[in-house]
Amino acid sequence: MRELPLFVVESGDKSIATRYYLLTFVLHEQSDRITSKIQVYEQTLAAADLPNIPFHSEPLLNGHDDYENLGLTQRKKLLVSFNVLVQRLPIQHKTFLYKRSEFPNIEKLAARMRRDASEMIADHLAYFQGFDHVKLYYDNGQAIVKKALDEAIYSTLSKEAVVKKRTTMTEYRLAQVADYLCTIELAAVKYAAKENGATYDKFFGGVGSFKKNWLKQARRKMLRS
Repeated sequence: MRELPLFVVESGDKSIATRYYLLTFVLHEQSDRITSKIQVYEQTLAAADLPNIPFHSEPLLNGHDDYENLGLTQRKKLLVSFNVLVQRLPIQHKTFLYKRSEFPNIEKLAARMRRDASEMIADHLAYFQGFDHVKLYYDNGQAIVKKALDEAIYSTLSKEAVVKKRTTMTEYRLAQVADYLCTIELAAVKYAAKENGATYDKFFGGVGSFKKNWLKQARRKMLRS
């Protein structure tokens, strides 16, 4: 049985204060085993005396939560190590950007998200239909995302083909990959708008360094038309 896990994360929330909202999809064919690549990543962390903690971009960049007691150098090494893992994984991704100022209300934003997700699947329909099941992983963190995903996916794929999942420890690394890629795409938006600030500069460097060493690598994994 061929299965396609589909991981979804978002950046931003439905408050008026949010300037950008991003929705990132990561696709990984179940038959492409990734256990050995994750083991190499974890061994790299151990060799560098770095903690093997779940990767979360925002706390890492700002030194919060599990990263609170880690210095800047350690957090930068963790980010670089995770980037190396992402480059080695057999994945594809797609990110949609929404500028909050372009949507007068939440309903308009939700409608655009539904359309974009539907078009993404329709544009690659033969690929998606080549699997017996599409396993959807989303933690249902925001109702607007859940509703858009449900309506988009069930309108383009049969209900029998979609299996909704909550992320388990087995798949947790790929959910973290989606988080990482969403953060890179958000950084790209902020660099372009000259809103990157000191935190991004510390981790990614100037705009040239970011594009060459981070954004270019991430976009090698983009879902192609």
